[in-house]
Amino acid sequence: MRKSWSMPENHLKGIFRAFDTNGDGKLSKKELKVGLKSLGLHFTSIRAWRAIRHVDANGDGLIGEDELDELTKYVSKWGITVTP
Repeated sequence: MRKSWSMPENHLKGIFRAFDTNGDGKLSKKELKVGLKSLGLHFTSIRAWRAIRHVDANGDGLIGEDELDELTKYVSKWGITVTP
């Protein structure tokens, strides 16, 4: 059975920002992977790689503040419903 959550967009963005352990304002694949694992999600390496590939608009291999909107949309594939 697939986990399903619902959370406000601003709360989800806050969670993603908390994954930024080195404080550079961007999420690396490793930071995203560790953060997703802390939420209890499975296949975190694959999810992190796909998420970065999908939302990384500038091609730097990281998810910046300006790319968080797209990341919050992308997580619907993981069973997370984002509410306004």
